[in-house]
Amino acid sequence: MTARHSPANALLRSVREAAAETDRAANAAFHPSIDPSSDKQALMSLTTSTPETSRGTEAASNPSRSLHMQLMPEALARVHMQERLQEAEHERLIRALRLKSKAERMTLRARKALATVVMQ
Repeated sequence: MTARHSPANALLRSVREAAAETDRAANAAFHPSIDPSSDKQALMSLTTSTPETSRGTEAASNPSRSLHMQLMPEALARVHMQERLQEAEHERLIRALRLKSKAERMTLRARKALATVVMQ
């Protein structure tokens, strides 16, 4: 196995791709005109709230992070499946090349056997 295809590099690459994908999804879901936490007054009211209410609104104050955390397992699974499909395709191509070369060798062997029979 080459360094490019090692399991550690594949895992690192899949984590990076999943993080980038969830970041894109979170940024697409974040809309300042809809999200009250993007408003400065809403942020100021959250910081001046009591500790009991600030704990309840903590998830609402950062919707992109919660969305990011919800989408991360899906993105990781998607990237993992894509890598498995690529590996399967790669193995299929290698097997096809091996079978092709084996068929070519068998053809040459049959031609040689036919030539020896004809020459006798």
